[in-house]
Amino acid sequence: MSRQADDPASDSRNRVRSFALRTGRLTKGQRRALQDLLPVYGVPEAPQRVAPEALFGRRAPLAAEIGIGGGEAVMALARNHPDWDWLGIDVFAPGIGKLLLRLEAEPLANLRVVKDDAVAFLAERLAPGALDAVYVFFPDPWPKARHHKRRLIQAPFLDLLAARMRPGADLFLATDWADYAEWMVAVLEAHAGFTNVHGPGAFAPRCPDRPPTKFEARGEGRGHAVYDLHYRVADEG
Repeated sequence: MSRQADDPASDSRNRVRSFALRTGRLTKGQRRALQDLLPVYGVPEAPQRVAPEALFGRRAPLAAEIGIGGGEAVMALARNHPDWDWLGIDVFAPGIGKLLLRLEAEPLANLRVVKDDAVAFLAERLAPGALDAVYVFFPDPWPKARHHKRRLIQAPFLDLLAARMRPGADLFLATDWADYAEWMVAVLEAHAGFTNVHGPGAFAPRCPDRPPTKFEARGEGRGHAVYDLHYRVADEG
C-alpha cells in the first residue's frame, strides 16, 4: 500500500524505530510456536491496512501493547478486558514465541500477535484513530547519553501515536529508569497531542492494568523505583 501523502505519520519508518537490533536463543518450543502458532494467532503480513472488525470478528475498542516482553502483560490485559480487542506488537522472536505458547495454553479470542516493528506497523497497517489505548511498559532505556536518540519515546513516535489513537484515547507507560522517566515526561509535556491525566509534569499511580513482570522485578532487584505515566490524546477542537 502506498503511504498517504496527507498522513503526517506516514514517514515514521525513516525517523524512529521501536526496537533495537538484537538476537536471542529460541527454545525448541518457541521455534515450534513461531512456525505453527503464529499463523493462528498472528496478524497476517499484508500490504493493506488491518481491518480490526474482520480480524477479530466483531466491533470493539482496540488497544495495543508495544514491546511485549514475555507476553504476560498483554495476556493479562486481554484476559481482564474481554470486551476489548488487543494487539501485542514486538519483533523479538523469543518473546513472541513465549506469548504464542501462553496463547496455546490459554486461547484468547481477543488477542492477536504482531511480529513487526511497531513504528512500521502503526504507520502502514493501522488507520488514523484506530487505537483506543496504548501501553508501553519498560521500553529499552538506552541509558548512555550517546544512545538517547534511540529511545522510543520521542517526538516523531508521539506524532505517530497521536495520529493512530482516537481523541480521548489513553497512553500508559512505565519505566524503572529515573532518567528515562523524566525524559518521557519532558517529551510528552512538550507534545501538543497529549495531556497529562494527573496534571502537568506529574507521574501517575501504578496503572491498575499493569501486572508484575520480570522487567519490573529486575528493576526492583537493582533498587530502582518504578515510574508510571498516564497521558491522554487531546480532544479535537
